[in-house]
Amino acid sequence: MALPPPASFLLGLLLQGLLKPLWGQLVFVPPAIRMSGTEVSALLVGGTEDVSVSLALLQDETGILPVPTCGVPSNETGGWSLTVTPRMNVLEVTVRLERAVTLCSSNETESLPASPCLLETLLVSASLGASCSAHLLIQAEIYANSSLAQNASGMNNFAARQTEMRTRERTEGQMAENVTVIPNQVYQPLGPCPCNLTAGACDIRCCCDQECSKDAKDLFRQSCFPGVFGGDVNPPFDQLCSAPQTARRVPDWFPFLCVQSPLDNSPFLGYFYHGAISPKQDSSFEILLHADPKESSKIGYRQGDPIMTVDEAYFTIPQVSLAGQCVQNAPVAFLQNLDVQCVTDLEAYQARGSLNAKIRNGTIGGIVIPTVIYEEAASLEKFITVEGTASHKDSAPRLVHVEEHYVFRWNNNTISEIKVTVVRAGVPAHQRGKLTQRFTVKFLSCNSGNEKELSGNPGYQRGKPVRVLNADQVNSSATLHLWRPAGRGLCQAATLTPILFGDNALSGCLLEVRTNENCTELREAAVETLGSLIQATHVAARGNSNYDDLSDGWLEVIRVDAPDPGAGPSASNVSGVCPGVPAQLTIRILISAVGEVEGITQQEILGMETRISPVNWQFQCGLTCVDKADLLPLSASVQFIKIPAELPRPLTRFQINFTEYDCNRNDVCWPQLLYPVTGYYQGEPYSQCLAKGLILVSFLLSGLLLSNPWMRMCKSRNSPTC
Repeated sequence: MALPPPASFLLGLLLQGLLKPLWGQLVFVPPAIRMSGTEVSALLVGGTEDVSVSLALLQDETGILPVPTCGVPSNETGGWSLTVTPRMNVLEVTVRLERAVTLCSSNETESLPASPCLLETLLVSASLGASCSAHLLIQAEIYANSSLAQNASGMNNFAARQTEMRTRERTEGQMAENVTVIPNQVYQPLGPCPCNLTAGACDIRCCCDQECSKDAKDLFRQSCFPGVFGGDVNPPFDQLCSAPQTARRVPDWFPFLCVQSPLDNSPFLGYFYHGAISPKQDSSFEILLHADPKESSKIGYRQGDPIMTVDEAYFTIPQVSLAGQCVQNAPVAFLQNLDVQCVTDLEAYQARGSLNAKIRNGTIGGIVIPTVIYEEAASLEKFITVEGTASHKDSAPRLVHVEEHYVFRWNNNTISEIKVTVVRAGVPAHQRGKLTQRFTVKFLSCNSGNEKELSGNPGYQRGKPVRVLNADQVNSSATLHLWRPAGRGLCQAATLTPILFGDNALSGCLLEVRTNENCTELREAAVETLGSLIQATHVAARGNSNYDDLSDGWLEVIRVDAPDPGAGPSASNVSGVCPGVPAQLTIRILISAVGEVEGITQQEILGMETRISPVNWQFQCGLTCVDKADLLPLSASVQFIKIPAELPRPLTRFQINFTEYDCNRNDVCWPQLLYPVTGYYQGEPYSQCLAKGLILVSFLLSGLLLSNPWMRMCKSRNSPTC
């Protein structure tokens, strides 16, 4: 290998590179490079026209560099290539190693050499004619195990040799490949050296890479990667007393309020600390809390536990995920009702497995077999949206399940009975379209009969149906509904869904109307369609109001009906225009919090109003109106309005005139400056907040008295009390 270039020659090149740009001559920037990779670039500036660039390998071992011959091409480059790329008024010169880098020693098991595997000196010369104008001196120190060398194209032989070595060691029965040990992320960083990206090689500028030798690190020690990427994955946080304070200014009271903690307790590792761990014997109730969910099917279900079959599998039905997609095999949870709809393609429909699967009832060896009842769908318009016609009209129809209703009877923590009602329909085997399936699960107590389910006890629970009754019918039980459109969205094919307490909702459907439709009949049809949603005269104030006792918290529904269909505005002579058609139903329900039971807020209904609003309908047609059906959109909305238990305090004159102090209108809220000790804070009792506030004030006063400005003030006055 060639010896390093003499210092005098290198100093001459540096002076030449600094002075020549001042004279307007050719010069390489930089004039000397020390490279550790397989490729390096420099710029040739000055008058670059008619300039020839040559590369020479300096192999003189006497310490005296030969005089370069400019203008004469050299064939002895030792596997190095030279590329010149013209840029704006400059030339980019790139020197690249084309040959493979061999191992540093004959010992193949030594993968981390201490000295470079390649140590050569290159000289790039720029000439105008036969005279040399500029020189670039390159000293190459390349390690075969560096990441730059392994990524080069000439490292194929080195990689093949390493593979052969590992194969031979594995044949001899030795563990050649190191097993990666992943540390516990609770106590140690997952990657102590994030910049170590190449296995078995030294990554350039990665000073924490253990695969880099000392000589290799000396090449880039001054340009190591900083921060977390460079290996500083656990820096001391600023509030630590032992953290160095030389790089930043800290206040005088920092030693008084800093945190005394070992460096192992770092916020970069979360709230965990690798301290002494004493063995702890779990109590019996804790063992039950951490039991396997599959074991709960033998010792008793808890609310939320998945229901298991005798084959140690989950009892599943299709459900809708948070992303809105239909999951075909979602577990059913104990004591959790659900009502979902899944839309699938008829061509991709697949019949589910047997519904008579044996279910564990929650006791050891206990089994419940569901009772399945099949019913036929009355109409397919509610479930199937047809796209085209069947490709084979003579094919036999197939049965598809459009609805599945599961009713579980429970007793304490066991399941006593399961009933399944399946609604199916026959469709052509090759029919194309969309299938809307409905799946419901309801858990009922074994002691409950056919009585209506409570919506709370005593107050309403959010998500439970609003309880109403119709005093004009023999069977007074009734339900408030909204539409759940299916298929084309027509009102005739729409299903109904109950109105749930506390959930504002909006729904609608389409009513078919023809051009020559009688306006009076259209108004009657719209009123009848909207009235089918609110067939109730009273609403329950509480969630457990008795249906048989009208005086048990039942409030009369306030109705603001639409005008009489026959008394509406007279129709104009133009066909297809009907004014005053009822089309919008608005339901307003007033609710309020009336108290607490065992710390749970109880909410009641104070009143309910239904209002039907008319619109002017006109048939939409183009240049000519033909006798075809048009669509009239009907909408229904429900809104829950919360009434405060106490009237809000009236605004003061100061709050009215100075709105900049209003916390509801500005980002800065001055009245809540001392939020924990004000009446706005409801997280803790006021006495505790006041005590903590006084302690904090005492700390602040102590820090102020112990600060340097106060001490200097006392010394200046030379007071005997200081």
